[in-house]
Amino acid sequence: QVQLQESGPGLVKPSQTVPLTCTVSGGSITTDDYYWSGFRQPPGKGLEWIGDIAYSGPTYYNPFLKRRTSISRDTSKNQFTLQLSSVTPEDPAVYYCARSSVPRPRMDEYEYWGQGTQVTVSS
Repeated sequence: QVQLQESGPGLVKPSQTVPLTCTVSGGSITTDDYYWSGFRQPPGKGLEWIGDIAYSGPTYYNPFLKRRTSISRDTSKNQFTLQLSSVTPEDPAVYYCARSSVPRPRMDEYEYWGQGTQVTVSS
């Protein structure tokens, strides 16, 4: 059973960078044809896709967040990390990790989700 566990700083100040790490168990992030994604859900709003890192390493980003987002991975720890820079009061949300087996999946094609981690922005 694949499990994804998000971890993050919880509270950050405006203009800081938020590192969100997703630790995967029960499967390797380098296994062929898996895509590892980051999402967020602001209060009262729907899920927003942030970006993906593919099993072979390429990354894909939401065009609206691309300038502030980077995704990397540590295969030795079976983790991937999403970094969102220059956070503003628009960025508080619950941030999630997910996995799909197809590129550019529909929402119902994500097979596994983490439980999410809250990020709050406050000075």
